[in-house]
Amino acid sequence: MAHRPKRTFRQRQAQSSDSDDAEDPSAESGAPREPAAPGREEEGPPSGGVRAEVAELPRRARGPRGRGPVWASSRRAARAGPLAESSGDQESRTVDLSTDEEDGAHHSSGSKDDQSSSSDNFSSPEEKEFSSIVKIPNAAFIQAARRKRELARAQDDYISLDVKHNSITPDMKRNSDEDPESEPDDHEKRIPFAPKPQTLRQRMTKETTSRNEETSEDSQEDENQDIWEQQQMRKAVKITEGRDIDLSHSSKSQTVKKFDTSISFPPVNLEVIKKRLNTRLTLLQDTHRAHQREYEKYIQDVKRSKSTVENLESSSSQAVNYKFYKNMKIYVENIIDCLNEKMITIQEIESSMHALLLKQAMILMKRRQDELKHESAYLQQLSRKTETSTNGSLAVDEKTQYILEQIESRRIQRRQARALSGNCNHQEGTSSDDELSSAEMTDFQKSQGDILQDHKKVFEDVHDDFCNIQNILLKFQQWREKFPDSYYDAFIGLCIPKLLNPLIRVQLLDWNPLKLDSIGLKQMPWFTCIEEFMDNSVEDAKRDNSSDKKILYSVINKTVIPRITDFVEFIWDPLSTSQTTSLIKHCRMILEEHSSYENEVSKSQQDLLNSVASRMKKAIEDDVFIPLYPKSTTENETSPHSKFQERQFWSALKLFRNILLWNELLSDETLQELGLGKLLNRYLIIALLNAVPGPDVVKKCNQVAVCLPEKWFENCATRTSIPELENFIQFLLQSAHKLSKDEFRNEVKEIILILVKIKALNQAESLIEEYHLDHLKSLIKEV
Repeated sequence: MAHRPKRTFRQRQAQSSDSDDAEDPSAESGAPREPAAPGREEEGPPSGGVRAEVAELPRRARGPRGRGPVWASSRRAARAGPLAESSGDQESRTVDLSTDEEDGAHHSSGSKDDQSSSSDNFSSPEEKEFSSIVKIPNAAFIQAARRKRELARAQDDYISLDVKHNSITPDMKRNSDEDPESEPDDHEKRIPFAPKPQTLRQRMTKETTSRNEETSEDSQEDENQDIWEQQQMRKAVKITEGRDIDLSHSSKSQTVKKFDTSISFPPVNLEVIKKRLNTRLTLLQDTHRAHQREYEKYIQDVKRSKSTVENLESSSSQAVNYKFYKNMKIYVENIIDCLNEKMITIQEIESSMHALLLKQAMILMKRRQDELKHESAYLQQLSRKTETSTNGSLAVDEKTQYILEQIESRRIQRRQARALSGNCNHQEGTSSDDELSSAEMTDFQKSQGDILQDHKKVFEDVHDDFCNIQNILLKFQQWREKFPDSYYDAFIGLCIPKLLNPLIRVQLLDWNPLKLDSIGLKQMPWFTCIEEFMDNSVEDAKRDNSSDKKILYSVINKTVIPRITDFVEFIWDPLSTSQTTSLIKHCRMILEEHSSYENEVSKSQQDLLNSVASRMKKAIEDDVFIPLYPKSTTENETSPHSKFQERQFWSALKLFRNILLWNELLSDETLQELGLGKLLNRYLIIALLNAVPGPDVVKKCNQVAVCLPEKWFENCATRTSIPELENFIQFLLQSAHKLSKDEFRNEVKEIILILVKIKALNQAESLIEEYHLDHLKSLIKEV
């Protein structure tokens, strides 16, 4: 905060003279001037002089309640008029001024007398007028006010911590509120950071006041309760009085009416009384007769109901019918509960059997692929002879050597078995090579036996009426014979396939459609039971759309086909002729049964055929491999390269034959795409082109032609074969030209016969004319 600039001695002297002039009116008005206290004068320095006055005047000029505020308040007092004339007001203002000066007033009291003469010379007439109104306190009055303030401070029950600043009394606060010009500056105000501490007397007063307020509230509530009770009592008294008044009024009126003799009655006429009594009697008699008739009606209804009950009880047919339906309902509920409980066990056994067969199939497939890879790598190394040792032998690792020994060991066993059976026309490579070792076979049979043992325990705790398909169908057959209308209205024929599904799945657990010795579907017990149930239906002849006619169709469609589809997708090996033949036999029977009931192919049947096509396509991509070696290595038929190539060719030809066995089951487009497009033209023709022309090549071509279905060539009116055999026909023509030069006329004749079989008649005639084989023209004419 910026301080005021220091004034010169003359300016301060002028101010002091003004203040001295203000003291003169007080003297003129007769107020005695008290001399300054000697103690205060002795406290000052010996050389007070001008320097003391100079030091004292600026301090009074800077004080918050100095000359400026005093003059301002005196001007307002002058304008106030008569209020300034009272001496009491002057004294109060004097007290206020004395309290504002505090520490600095007594220093200047000794010098006021000295300055009075000089102040008279410089004071103006207006200043004299204001000085006459305001009384300036002298030193004695200031000292008395100071003692009074100290006594008031000593009466408090606490000592202020601020020893530098004096506490403000309530009177000073009130005077400061009345005089806004006398407020302290901002830097001298005390900031209250916490509530002002209360004295013991103030705290006791506050507690007493709160208790009095609570007591007054309680007393007020009691008074209100008393007032409310008094009001309720008054109301009750009023109601009672009103009732008493009403009762007295009514009793008085009744007594008046009862004993009022002034009232006159009409004259009594006996005829009128008799007429009224007769009318009343007639009405009562009519009412009595109506009630009597109603009573007799109820009696008849009761008798009739009793007779009806007796008739129903004596009627045995209705009771038997009700009993039959009730027993049938209970039977169906029990069998459903039984099958729901056993379904989890059936699914677990099915999964175990499927996992066992899948594991065996994956072992055989992986073994075949690994052996093919190792044998091919061995022959490739042998053909290059880049890794031979110094003694000229081929370096082979132990694993490859072990695999080759295992392959040869199994081949020797198969040759011995064929020699014992008398099969001498077998070609190397057409074997399925699905033999398992004795240890593997033992483990497989043990696991299969455990599963079949669990399969026998599924329904060992169930009565035959709930697990025997024949007994179950007999129950429904009785229903159909006794109550055909309710039987067909309930669509039992649509419910039976779903009801028999778990039982048929149990019987199919040990059934493998890939085995040649597997039992046919028509020889299974459930199949014959369903056929008998369908044949015994009498009403089906009259019903064209009977649901019983489709029971077998639904069972095969929902139970048998999904199981066969699982075998095809995961277990079936298309390279195995035995598995393919058995599978085709069962599929053909299923499709025949379908065709007898439905002309269209069902979704499950279509899924089965799609799975067959997908599995054969995968086999072509993964299992067919025909290597191409230099002719120098394949000319010798006893060389390992030639033998390996022959085995692979006959293996691919075996797959070609297995694919075309699906004729009439798969579409011609699918078979031609898989057998001719992907297998014949991509693998077999290339192997034939790489082979040495001779009788073996013609034999292979003849085997290819034998596999082709005859129905593909039934409608060849253009004397040309199907487009997919164009590459094969061109190879036959090239082979005929090469063999004719070596004078293999019999082989050329075989080629012409092959061309005639596949309906390539134009190419066959050209060969006959070229090689003068006129005796073969008759074959063409017969075609």
